[in-house]
Amino acid sequence: MRAIRPRRSPAVPLLAAVWAGAAGVIWLWWMNTPSIADNNSRILNAGRITGLLAGYLMALVVLQMARVPALERRVGSDRVARWHAMTGRYTICLVLAHLFLTMWGYALQAGKGLGGIVQQTIDSVNQLPDVGKAAIGTGLLVLIGLISIGPIRRRISYDLWYHVHLLTYAATYLSFWHQLSTGNEFAAQPGAKTAWYALYGSVTALVIWYRILTPIRLNMRHRLRVEAVIEESPGIVSVLMTGRKLHRMGAEAGQFFRWRFLAPGMRFSSHPYSLSAAPRPNMLRITVKAIGDHSSALRDLQPGTRVWAEGPYGALTADRRSRGKVLLVAGGVGITPMRALFETLPGAAGDLTLLYRANSTQDLALWDELAQIAEERGARLMYAVNSPDGERPDISPDTLRRKLPDIDDHDVFMCGPPGFAQQVYEALRGAGVPARRIHHESFEM
Repeated sequence: MRAIRPRRSPAVPLLAAVWAGAAGVIWLWWMNTPSIADNNSRILNAGRITGLLAGYLMALVVLQMARVPALERRVGSDRVARWHAMTGRYTICLVLAHLFLTMWGYALQAGKGLGGIVQQTIDSVNQLPDVGKAAIGTGLLVLIGLISIGPIRRRISYDLWYHVHLLTYAATYLSFWHQLSTGNEFAAQPGAKTAWYALYGSVTALVIWYRILTPIRLNMRHRLRVEAVIEESPGIVSVLMTGRKLHRMGAEAGQFFRWRFLAPGMRFSSHPYSLSAAPRPNMLRITVKAIGDHSSALRDLQPGTRVWAEGPYGALTADRRSRGKVLLVAGGVGITPMRALFETLPGAAGDLTLLYRANSTQDLALWDELAQIAEERGARLMYAVNSPDGERPDISPDTLRRKLPDIDDHDVFMCGPPGFAQQVYEALRGAGVPARRIHHESFEM
């Protein structure tokens, strides 16, 4: 084995850069804000700063959707998705605060009270440049925010949510222009306008490059097609795909692609699935559990079906490893990236252990492969399933220490549903594993 040199996540310096940008926006507002002498000035200036911060965060929201490799493969797609959701919530709140405060301030200037906000908003849309576009963009942002609320999100299909979410680009474009045409800071500071153009122009270039041009290049070069569909266990199938020079796609065990199968009824659906085996020069494989319309339709794919892939994404790779010994923990279909890592992680006999959690032994997908890998590598393979009466297995700090007395000297890679991941994470921390050595990727079942 080579000396283990874990690749550090750039999350901390990236977050520092984000906060520095926010500080710069506040400084720009402060330098262009005269003395605030009365209540009306306070309201209008509060509207200005919330608008500036909303414009800054809106650029970050789009950046987090651009699938930049430094984010998707170093920070981790799931973490970036959480950042995106959090930034989106803050953006919508700031946009609504900006709208309310600004229209209230304008209404006071016109001699109207708080009740005149609606009429003032209508007048501003009709009279001020680009405000009508911004109003449409605000409506789109609110729509996107509404369908992303947990209870609503769980009631609609992934495809509907995904395609409505793409309206973020339209909302950003429509909202951008009024920032420059009506913003005091950009009228008073030409350098600020140049910086704003640079910010939004850079984000736009990244979106075009990584979301449009890079996938086109990848698929024209590798020309993926379905080779076969194999049923692994009830409700779980593997899809084998062939193509040209697949070893040059840069994929690693533990990563995933976003797959679009060009078959009837599936052409407009793009879903993320992890590789369930180490990438090979002429073969890629995913293993999927039927939990929705798209995943259920995979069993009917015909050999020869064209495949459009985007990726690879994900930071759950061997580069995160910092110790010689590794514990892999999988819950349900989270076994797919763990199986690929179980096959490829360097290690001597006894260094690798895989714990597989499932409801029953029938749900242990790819078990024969896992057993063969364990035998060939001298690795340890364990499973945890419900008892015949439905009692869940005990995964606690004491249980983990009993099974692996030196667990606190392990790196842990984990993938599974959120509830399972949280339970195991707490058990690992209780067993003495430092948080920095627990590497996990979350997904929704």
